[in-house]
Amino acid sequence: MFTAGLRRRLSCLGLAGHRSLSLFSSPGPSNWNKVVSDAEKIVGYPTSFMSLRCLLSDELSNVAMHVRKLVGTQHPLLNTARGFVYDSRNNLQMRGLVVLLISKTAGPSQASSDMLAQDMVSGIYPSQRNLAEITELIHTAFLVHRGIVNLKEWTVSDGPLKDMEFGNKIAVLSGDFLLANACTGLAQLNNTKVVELISSAIGDLVQGIYYENSSSTEDNGITDGIDIGTWEERTFLSHGALLAKSCQAAMELAQHDKEAQRLAHNYGKHLSLGHKLNSDLQPFVKSVEPVSFSLSAAPVVLHQQSVGQKRWHQQLQQAQTSSNMLDYSKLLATVKSDKGVSSAEDLCRYHSNKALEAIQAFPASEARSALENIASAVTKF
Repeated sequence: MFTAGLRRRLSCLGLAGHRSLSLFSSPGPSNWNKVVSDAEKIVGYPTSFMSLRCLLSDELSNVAMHVRKLVGTQHPLLNTARGFVYDSRNNLQMRGLVVLLISKTAGPSQASSDMLAQDMVSGIYPSQRNLAEITELIHTAFLVHRGIVNLKEWTVSDGPLKDMEFGNKIAVLSGDFLLANACTGLAQLNNTKVVELISSAIGDLVQGIYYENSSSTEDNGITDGIDIGTWEERTFLSHGALLAKSCQAAMELAQHDKEAQRLAHNYGKHLSLGHKLNSDLQPFVKSVEPVSFSLSAAPVVLHQQSVGQKRWHQQLQQAQTSSNMLDYSKLLATVKSDKGVSSAEDLCRYHSNKALEAIQAFPASEARSALENIASAVTKF
């Protein structure tokens, strides 16, 4: 049987329920960045969201000053902040860009007045641009919150305990500040349906993070009893609900009917699931050292579902080293030897196709082509 000791070690290392802090990481740097760059030109709005930076410049400068005190430690907030600034392969504002693109794709509805349509800039209502920024604020707030360290698992190599405690305080306060600004902006949209949608997305995020945290506990660290259906449900909560409901909310702001809202929701949902599958597949399709992946990643879940729980436990035992740690290189080879990886690739293509199917109902345009390119890009492994 799989030993409790190994479960404990996996939990302490954060590998049993490894949480991804990617900002919307690139499936393929050059191809993905070109897709995003072309899309930015179409909406006439760079994803750096200059107005957002101006709004928060003083506050974020103060946060940055405090984060500098964490240099030399292993606090996750430092890596999160570094990713915002330096990692060109990550597209921080990707969710906002998709909201803007789908807003432009759908255009004004028949129900909207000609007077309202006159307020559009580059085919997008001001309220939809505000929604895109609100979506990014919420996403960034939760990224910062996820960087809180469990001090019970603190080790000396992470850094001084007082610095780790300080980092946690900054993560909580910074995340709360961003979320408060998002809620204020949400109220100013003056649309109760949109408030309901985005508020429920925040609730979904909280629930999704709860599932992620619970999967890293001793009892659930090896995803016992988790099939791919459950994986998709939980992944939607933590990675897809915000984008899906923001796309739907963008249609509501333009007074589009329920069918247009449903299609926009489906596009955001399937794009997010496809992108998460792509991200989970990266360690299995690219040679990266040192080997590291989550035991709750889609290829692992599909592999476990294929071979059965008993056989999976035996494979975990066989991948143990003499010190009862997991040899991830050996486990990677084990997972790749079965059909877990190919099944995950097929599922990624399925969600990409479902996203493409949803967007086909909208009129052909540059913006729709950009959304199609983004959906296709997630299948580039």
